[in-house]
Amino acid sequence: MRIISRKKLREFWEKHPNARQSLQAWYADVKQADWKTPTDIKNIYNNVSFVANNRVVFNIKGNKYRLVVAVQYKYRIVYIRFIGTHREYDKIDAAGI
Repeated sequence: MRIISRKKLREFWEKHPNARQSLQAWYADVKQADWKTPTDIKNIYNNVSFVANNRVVFNIKGNKYRLVVAVQYKYRIVYIRFIGTHREYDKIDAAGI
């Protein structure tokens, strides 16, 4: 999958260094993935949540952080829409971000 953009992840782990290893591992896994359907994601990430508008919510660093992405399966693109703490996540509309 093509991930747009790694810069958002890097900016986040610079503020939250304890998230770096988990985000780098997520990035490496997703870059090698070939997701064609939500089931492909669920087969690898058991705790993933799916919301409207092809948004997928990942728990990062033992559920300490949330990562919301928009997936365009046809084009093999993952757009990073949000990365933050649970408190920050509670303030957003994951389907609309």
